[in-house]
Amino acid sequence: MTPPSNDLAVEIAETASPVWLDGFREDFRALFVERWSPYLGSIVLVALSLGLMMDGQFWGVFGGLKLWGDWFNSLIGLGGLLGIGDHLENPLMHRISLMNITLVLGACAAAMMSGDFQIARARRLDYVWGAVGGTFMGVGASLAGGCTVGGFFTPALFFAASAWVNLIGLMIGAIVGLKVLMWTLGNIKWGTTPPKPVNTAWVKTHGGKIGALMGLVILAWAAAWLMAGDEKLATRAVVVLAGFALGFTLHRSRFCVARAIREPFMTGDGTMTKALLVGLAVGLPLASILLQREIVDPYLANPARFWIGSLIGGGLFGFGMIFASGCGSGALWRAGEGQVKLWVAVFFFAWSGSLFNALVKPFDLLTAEMTLDLVEATMVGEQAYLPVLLGGWGGTYALTAGLLGLWYAFVRYNESTERFTVV
Repeated sequence: MTPPSNDLAVEIAETASPVWLDGFREDFRALFVERWSPYLGSIVLVALSLGLMMDGQFWGVFGGLKLWGDWFNSLIGLGGLLGIGDHLENPLMHRISLMNITLVLGACAAAMMSGDFQIARARRLDYVWGAVGGTFMGVGASLAGGCTVGGFFTPALFFAASAWVNLIGLMIGAIVGLKVLMWTLGNIKWGTTPPKPVNTAWVKTHGGKIGALMGLVILAWAAAWLMAGDEKLATRAVVVLAGFALGFTLHRSRFCVARAIREPFMTGDGTMTKALLVGLAVGLPLASILLQREIVDPYLANPARFWIGSLIGGGLFGFGMIFASGCGSGALWRAGEGQVKLWVAVFFFAWSGSLFNALVKPFDLLTAEMTLDLVEATMVGEQAYLPVLLGGWGGTYALTAGLLGLWYAFVRYNESTERFTVV
């Protein structure tokens, strides 16, 4: 006998259950089944980022992916040739790697519970674009000191000047990437046959239970580490919870920084950009309080890349994210809902990031040294803290508010005119 689908099961349950359960059922569907507004997603992501800052941590992606790339190079025997050490950190103990892993699990659990999980195979050409895009993203993130999260979003909350230069690079890269991608659509026909879909009907029946079980496992995992009596494990327990919550929120709201940067130039739609702007408008003043009260080190997530590395790296990353169909966090949460192309993009993102760092290491291109001003500097830039550059918080607030306002005006104008839409 064929078991009932999720929808049928819900219909049967709704018919048989007491009326007083209707409100609880409605809230359950709003939280776990229906999609959230990107504005809500942006606010929740900012709240989680501020929570990490209060714990002396930050949201990042690339550092963990580079570690995965280091592990892969070591496994295929390239570790010695590339100068990668023999004692790589355990991916489950590396803070950013652990955050990435739990982010994927959070997105997967959300996709299971909402019935969105599906093994989505792509066309052969899309796998090639995933590899190309991931490679550019790995090189770009190395130069910029992070992806759209570690190069822009998080440094913006830390009032790093590199964040805004990185944003300019990302926009330029996205425009060039869109134009090149459009050219390929008209000139490359190989590998464009759609694959046969994978039957994931079981998700409709069992996805809710699997997603809920994943959430319980995460809670048990975090609780075990919190009660282990080990300071490092207690810190990692916070990362486990934060990563899972980030992935869950990203999937539910389908929030993506790459879309916030790309869509105005691609379709003219500024919804995701405005959601990001609202999140930053709420988060920046609150983050400044944490920084002024020295609750978190302002240079903790301030890449030594201002401005050359931020600009060039942002451009390369922006170009790559167009072909990969996602940025660092976007690729991870889409991989969590079963999109195979994004697994390819994540693999090449991690691998190329490891390879590029190893290849430029002999030239000290990205090697950080402390300057006389007690900030880190590399050959492609240095740490730049806006309150120091501008002589205080007054100028910093004015500049960041002006940048947010300018970005909003540009997006809103373009929504009406599509004057800057390039495809």
